Amino acid sequence: MKNIQMVDLVSQYEGIKSEVDQAIMSVIEKAQFINGPEVSSFQKELEDYLKVKHVIPVANGTDALQIALMALGLKPGDEVITPSFTYIATTEVMALLGLKPVFVEVDPDTFCIKHDDIEKAITPKTKAIVPVHLYGQSAAMNEIMAVAKKHNLYVVEDNAQAIGCDYYHTDTHVVKTGTIGDIGCTSFFPSKNLGCYGDGGAMCTNDDELAAKIRMIANHGQSKRYHHDVVGCNSRLDSIQAAVLRIKLRKLDEYNDRRRAVADAYDQFFASFPEVKTPVRAINSKHVFHQYTVQLEGLDRDAMQAFLAEKNIPSMIYYPVPAHKQKMFAHFGSADTELPITDWLTERVISFPIHTEMTEEQQNFICKGIEEFILQNRK
Repeated sequence: MKNIQMVDLVSQYEGIKSEVDQAIMSVIEKAQFINGPEVSSFQKELEDYLKVKHVIPVANGTDALQIALMALGLKPGDEVITPSFTYIATTEVMALLGLKPVFVEVDPDTFCIKHDDIEKAITPKTKAIVPVHLYGQSAAMNEIMAVAKKHNLYVVEDNAQAIGCDYYHTDTHVVKTGTIGDIGCTSFFPSKNLGCYGDGGAMCTNDDELAAKIRMIANHGQSKRYHHDVVGCNSRLDSIQAAVLRIKLRKLDEYNDRRRAVADAYDQFFASFPEVKTPVRAINSKHVFHQYTVQLEGLDRDAMQAFLAEKNIPSMIYYPVPAHKQKMFAHFGSADTELPITDWLTERVISFPIHTEMTEEQQNFICKGIEEFILQNRK
């Protein structure tokens, strides 16, 4: 049996090796490394896949979030409502721009922002909401968009972990996450469901004016060459990464289906263990399982992680310290924010390996190790 990885990128590469090698060599042979035809082709193909008017590729997912907020014209001191239970990039860019992140609670079942709490956090300074589609499941976008419309707020979706996720507006109207708000942001970090072989990211929008402004900001604020209308930055997806992403995009739905199959097998196994709460699949979201994250009750998480590591079974804790308790936000006084669900989750969640190349043998080995620990430590 091959060594188990949280994400097995080597095995995934082996399945698409000839296509990837040819695509990379084609870019090198043509020496069109920046803004080459592979980038424009990937942009168009992703627009078609997402059914969105504009995709703007950039250097990474963090840049995508930062540029999105810059494009909305937010000013220092403006407030942005967002969950604390997320990767730090979501809120880091707010502080970088002088904005104030206002942290609200998450739903204990879906791990996504608790839409009921958003309206309670709105003040005259609130300008935007940044929901995070955490672990591969959509936030409650119908309700979030209703609140945003009522209070005239922007919505920027952090879709870094959920590309390809279907969200059901109604029984007949299905859209992809990242295309619902004013701007959607995603990351192509190698371990993502759609990952490149370096850094990469993108924004998408159906707003023509926003798209034009985003493109300008991402390209040094240029309206045309050497004419800089706004303060911008230099953020672009290189041609080699675009070439890799074009190949993987064609397989994204297949990859997501494989992840769901692994999740189904985990669900079936954990049904016999009440100490483990498996991921809830929201009725209006087709989970793409960027992570398979469970909640432990009555079990020592650190002891479990150490036990599994001895058997060469990896696991991860996403995220042990919520954003509102990070030192970088101390000047906001956010550590005093009461988020009991978020705090509870940070102490109990653990993620097990899930990826497109996982074999039944590997998953059975993982489950056997988990079962052994639980049976030895039941109270």
